[in-house]
This record gives sequence, C-alpha cells and structure tokens, in this order.
Amino acid sequence: MHTLVVTAAIIQREDKILITQRKSNADHGLQWEFPGGKLNYAEDPKEGLRREIIEELDMEIEVGDIFEVISHCYGERHILLLCYLCRYLGQKPTTKDCQDFHWVTPEEMDNYPFTAADVPVVKKLQRKNR
Repeated sequence: MHTLVVTAAIIQREDKILITQRKSNADHGLQWEFPGGKLNYAEDPKEGLRREIIEELDMEIEVGDIFEVISHCYGERHILLLCYLCRYLGQKPTTKDCQDFHWVTPEEMDNYPFTAADVPVVKKLQRKNR
C-alpha cells in the first residue's frame, strides 16, 4: 500500500465556503469535497494546491495556514489530506474539472454527500462555526 498526499482548499467568502462535486466518471463520482488534488513528486503543498485550484476551477487563491490533516484509507489506498484555509480573491470559479460547485455555510454541508475523507473537515468547520 502507498500513500497519496492530497491537498484541499477551504476557500472562504463571507460566511460561505466553496465545495465542489466530483465528476460522475471519477472515483467517488458525484460526491462533494473541498477542491484540491494530488501533489506531484516533491511539490510544495501550498504551490500544489494553488496549481490544482487553477486546473479544477480556473481561479486564483491565496493559500494560508493549515486547517486540518486527515489520514484516511479507501480500501488499499491511503490518503493523507492536507486542508488549508484559503482566501478568495474575487475571481468567479468555473466547472473546468469538476461537475459542479456551490458556496455553502458549514451548516448547509449536511445536505451534500461528502467523500469519507472530507467528512471530518466538515464536522470541524461546523464545530468552529457554532
């Protein structure tokens, strides 16, 4: 078994956070997640996250501090998920490499089926928002 290092962006705009829906033909298709993706070999996590957001949503962000680190196994695949707080810079996202996206409050996240690795992040955001 090997470990995939994956980054995710908690992009905040006022009281809402950007979530994205995975494409139907992807692993965990049509489930929701925080946007991001796999790091390339020896890539700086913040740079990799910035690159992934451009590739997935065609938008620029400012990557801030780490918010949470999640270790999760999907069968034989181990994911180390690095979640960063990110600043929205005003550029409207597009569905360049995702099915859909929504700006939602942490409370509204209960209405979306999230990938298993993202669920602890949702719960932490909801606790933080109380």
